[in-house]
Amino acid sequence: MSYTYPVSMPWLKGRELEYVTEAVGGGWISSQGPYVRRFEEAFAAWNDMPHGVACSSGTTALTLALRALGVGRGDEVIVPEFTMIATAWAVTYTGATPVFVDCGDDLNIDVSRVEEKITPRTKVIMPVHVYGRQCDMDAIMNLAYEYNLRVVEDSAEAHGVRPVGDIACFSLFANKIITAGEGGVCLTRDARLAEQMAHLRAMAFTKDHSFLHKKLAYNYRMTNMQAAVALAQTEQLDTILATRRDIEKRYDEALRDVPGITLMPARDVLWMYDLRAERSEELRAYLADQGVETRVFFKPMSRQPGYYDADWPSLNASRFSEDGFYLPTHTGLTAQDQEFVTDRIRDFYGAGR
Repeated sequence: MSYTYPVSMPWLKGRELEYVTEAVGGGWISSQGPYVRRFEEAFAAWNDMPHGVACSSGTTALTLALRALGVGRGDEVIVPEFTMIATAWAVTYTGATPVFVDCGDDLNIDVSRVEEKITPRTKVIMPVHVYGRQCDMDAIMNLAYEYNLRVVEDSAEAHGVRPVGDIACFSLFANKIITAGEGGVCLTRDARLAEQMAHLRAMAFTKDHSFLHKKLAYNYRMTNMQAAVALAQTEQLDTILATRRDIEKRYDEALRDVPGITLMPARDVLWMYDLRAERSEELRAYLADQGVETRVFFKPMSRQPGYYDADWPSLNASRFSEDGFYLPTHTGLTAQDQEFVTDRIRDFYGAGR
């Protein structure tokens, strides 16, 4: 179905075409091209981090981070119940076991429930900054210190939230705050971790390229063309974040007094504008008929067939997933677009202005 007001659209208003044209014209379209390093350096510098490692997706970024930290079979990784399934899959890809912790009312991992899930096999805590809300990183880092654990931040939805843990992993999929179409990037302060992730993403070739590979590795490289787009996006990040702050404010102002709508806590950066609604399925169908696309909340990890736990209906994450969804949220969304969307919501609940 085609929507007049889609949930997401990329914002390509900078030097994306110029940089991609230069990459193609110069013949450097593979991962060996100069834009990869330029993007890594620019994105790391924006985040006040010394090292960036670009890769093929946010999922592969998480996998590289875990592998670089030595996570493998027999280990456990603390993962939120409320997240996109790629967070858990990255753990499974390494052979380790994800151990799920329910969310709080802000949808982020409930830090008060983390300690009870830590065992002698726990190696990493993996918080997710859901929809752009930063987790309670002070509490998470304190737990990591007390139990000698590492922290990998899933920042796929949180460009603009600066890293705190050992490694932060960002997605560059087309619906993210900045994009390369597909892609990801890991940030770290540790030069050896950065070197190891770069080694693993490129099939763990030896320096003499002898085709002897001493460890299992991956082809998780980012192309020069993707990096060209990602660099142009990074150059606009301050403007993009400011524009999205205005989008969040307009939605808040238009919807805060609508009966039937429950606004969610403020976001540190706006990825998607999430809310809860009475008669949510009816509302979503009504909006779809008006050309407005919406997307439902994530399902709890314990509801997923691969991680099934019969107790999933009792979770806070389950309660939110029943009536939560998000509205069109992208940098090109105009005030007039938002007015149309919010007026339709007000019409549905009989809450005209």
